[in-house]
Amino acid sequence: MDRQAPIGAEEVARAEQILQKYKVGKAALDQRLVDNELWFRMGHWKNYQNPMMEGKPQPSSGWLFNSIANKHADAMDNYPAPNVLPRAPDDEQTARVLSSVLPVVLEQADYEQVYSDTWWRKLKQGTGVKGVFWDPEQRGGVGEITVRPMNLLMLYWEPGVDDIQASPNFFSLSLEDTDQLTERWPQLEGHSTSALEVPHYLHDGGLDTNGKSVVVDWYYKKRNAEGRRVLHYCKFCNGVVLYASENDPEYAGRGFYDHGQYPFVFDPLFVEEDSPAGFGYIDVMKECQTAIDRMNHAMDENVLLSSKQRYVLSDAAGVNEEELADFSRDIVHVVGRLGDDSFRPLQTTGLQGNSLSYRNSRIEELKEISGNRDMTQGGTAGGVTAASAIAALQEAGSKLSRDMLKSAYRAFAKECYLIMDLMRQFYDEERIFRIIGETGRSEFVHFSGAALRAQALPGVGGVELAAGSPFLTSWSARRRNQRSAASPRMRRQKSATSWGSLPRGTRTRHWRRWK
Repeated sequence: MDRQAPIGAEEVARAEQILQKYKVGKAALDQRLVDNELWFRMGHWKNYQNPMMEGKPQPSSGWLFNSIANKHADAMDNYPAPNVLPRAPDDEQTARVLSSVLPVVLEQADYEQVYSDTWWRKLKQGTGVKGVFWDPEQRGGVGEITVRPMNLLMLYWEPGVDDIQASPNFFSLSLEDTDQLTERWPQLEGHSTSALEVPHYLHDGGLDTNGKSVVVDWYYKKRNAEGRRVLHYCKFCNGVVLYASENDPEYAGRGFYDHGQYPFVFDPLFVEEDSPAGFGYIDVMKECQTAIDRMNHAMDENVLLSSKQRYVLSDAAGVNEEELADFSRDIVHVVGRLGDDSFRPLQTTGLQGNSLSYRNSRIEELKEISGNRDMTQGGTAGGVTAASAIAALQEAGSKLSRDMLKSAYRAFAKECYLIMDLMRQFYDEERIFRIIGETGRSEFVHFSGAALRAQALPGVGGVELAAGSPFLTSWSARRRNQRSAASPRMRRQKSATSWGSLPRGTRTRHWRRWK
């Protein structure tokens, strides 16, 4: 690496200091994420250091897990699909091709699995995060777009911002094998000691981090020589720069991604102020679940004590205790005479009806809190037998699910915009996609990024009037058009995109942006 490169050891050291500051501001959230994972696995009793519970059973009922599993099932029943609409009549063909090509790109990225994993994390942790990247090593070096579910525990941003795009820096951490890293990047030779520590979830078998190094993907925004704000990217490990877009002549001036945004999409379940991360159902239901588990423990103890015969025995009773405790013996030897004062059964009071009623009321409370009533799972209340009445109750009871699905659709639209921006930037060569045509048969279409890039419009009298850029949706691209509009060469944006993730009807949105 050139010593005069813009990003070197000094810049990496400053980035590590910023990262440490971000980690301090996110410490409470990281601890909550670790605790919620234990709750989801019904291992939350590990967090309670109650000496009265030592050596005794620790029951964990699955009411909370059942609620989250049902929410995830609702999300998978409403898997989204993109629908691209044109902004101008001459964009109709491109929009039609994009509507067919985008599902293929998502399928190649295994998006259904990404969608499922992100929803589990959204429900458990309160925030689902997806990353949309360009992987230059895929397809034999041709490159392809990848969509990955991100671990919120390994992401860091400036504390106090409610949108990651407003953070001056963004960090994505990963734990990788040091030997494999050294084999790929020889400059890591002799730098095997990692100064960074990362939080991790608690596992029954433990997590061995020996021979591992923390790899940091550092994204940051800065203005280039033209005064335009661009996105840059640096990958470093153990203080050594592995790659930096500012050191790459191809991206030094234009930025790493042309869209100029952090390639991450946050989808919070319940929004928190001054934070892009929200809170989830476990945070809401854990107190009620704790009360249910404590009552279950007390009731289990009572049932065990009631079902086992115990005795109060005086030292002067003369009873052979070993024979008395051995239920296989028919005869128990006694020395002397027995009386009520020296030997009598120990009676345990059984469960009272009000105790069972209170436990059931807490279970109903948890169902109400999570919106996971019996009606939403196909059950019926007493007296409701008409099919239309049952359907009406189920439809009314699913409004919470519809509300959280709408936020997922908004996040899906942002992801598709990022995918289109990456197509515009990196799809230099024409690609062939197999799609399902209007007749239901397989068809092959040709597509490249040229269909999304700026196109010169015909001039009048030798003067170029405008240049159009189909589907130019990114903020940085719109800003470039606004600046260029002040010059004699006028530009306009032609195309609009509408995304319909529509399992329940035909809700569509049509944005028009003209310049």
